[in-house]
Amino acid sequence: QVRFVESGGGLGQPGGSLALSCRAAGSIFGSYTMGWYRQPPGKERELVAMITTGNGETYAESVKGRFTISRDSGENRVYLQMNNLKPEDTGVYFCRADGYGYTYWGQGTQVTVAS
Repeated sequence: QVRFVESGGGLGQPGGSLALSCRAAGSIFGSYTMGWYRQPPGKERELVAMITTGNGETYAESVKGRFTISRDSGENRVYLQMNNLKPEDTGVYFCRADGYGYTYWGQGTQVTVAS
């Protein structure tokens, strides 16, 4: 079982920025695709961004140009920099790792965008 420690999030203003960090307990980052997903209130969980072991990045259309995912394999961390926040970015954000047929989820961290 892989455990994640997610940090960041909280309350952000429209047009502002927030940053999320996810650190895995265990040396999985080198072999796993890492991603951030979110679950808006009353909606299904959805992909926000993912980054492969080769640093290939994928983004949801709704966050392209505003969010940036990055990883630091030496620190076992994946980051999500969120700029130009919008109220529709509100939700619980989850860290996820995929590899070798397994999927692991973090516990989630709340992001609320409101003025």
